[in-house]
Amino acid sequence: MTPYDASPAQAKPLVDAFGRTVTYLRVSVTDRCDLRCVYCMAEHMTFLPKAEVLTLEELDRIASAFVALGVKKLRLSGGEPLVRKGFMTLVENLSRHLKSGALQELTLTTNGTRLTEFAADLARFGVKRINVSLDTLKPDLFRRLTRGGDVAKVLAGIDAAQAAGLAVKINAVALKDDNAAELPDLIAWAHGRGLDATLIETMPLGEIEADRTDQYLSLRDVRRELESFWTLEDIPLNTGGPARYVRIAETGGRLGFITPLSHNFCESCNRVRLTCTGTLHTCLGREDASDLRAVLRAGGSDADLIEAIRLAVDAKPKGHDFQIGRAAAPAVARHMSTTGG
Repeated sequence: MTPYDASPAQAKPLVDAFGRTVTYLRVSVTDRCDLRCVYCMAEHMTFLPKAEVLTLEELDRIASAFVALGVKKLRLSGGEPLVRKGFMTLVENLSRHLKSGALQELTLTTNGTRLTEFAADLARFGVKRINVSLDTLKPDLFRRLTRGGDVAKVLAGIDAAQAAGLAVKINAVALKDDNAAELPDLIAWAHGRGLDATLIETMPLGEIEADRTDQYLSLRDVRRELESFWTLEDIPLNTGGPARYVRIAETGGRLGFITPLSHNFCESCNRVRLTCTGTLHTCLGREDASDLRAVLRAGGSDADLIEAIRLAVDAKPKGHDFQIGRAAAPAVARHMSTTGG
């Protein structure tokens, strides 16, 4: 079946059992990436066979069903979305929902390595802002954290994105032994370029070689340190995600904190995640899963797909129970690279 156009009046909104309305879908379009960040992937990843990954048409159809059900924000991620063959065709096709008014925002999370090639097209298809994952500006540290990446390619990509008119937000995972001392410089650099920045606590997702206990850094502690030399003012900014924002008086820029461990955000969660295999996860930190690919490949109708989505959202749990401790198992076995950001 072909993808369909979504009407915002087509169906009643998606509301879970706790009264939270789902308006935000994050979609992983691939489990592959051209980097191997140490907290995200195992060094020697086994990637999915092509037959298990949703086609571009299937991704479009599922995303469009969510738009029909009232989702207003669609974020495409990976892995690294820009390594997916044909990805820009998917972006162009999904942009019809922006033109119709059914979708308010189509956006992207990327590692930035391929933005020099694709930034202009992203802007042309209606993407207005993107998140770029960047944990350090130091070439040697970047190379180690990403297992071989070149930070110069990312910086050139950010230049290209800004030149194309895209608003860029820098996402940095706070790592106690690697970039903790650099975070103020990274924030100041971002603000000096007119970029927002968000800090993220490391999360217990997927089996990796390192023990995350050693790298976990509470953002409460980071904020306390920043407040020793900067003035942080809480602001009511809401970009649709879990970050809580402040404005830094001295830099004039905005800084977000995503704190799944030290201060969870479950009470206001409006998000669900679709993996590149068509598995719908309604909670980042739970093993809940609904197989939407099976619905499509069994010849299910649009009504069947919508019913499966509603059943999944009805069962969305109240919250996650992330814990980090020495030798503690990850909250879920799946890697962040497969979950959709």
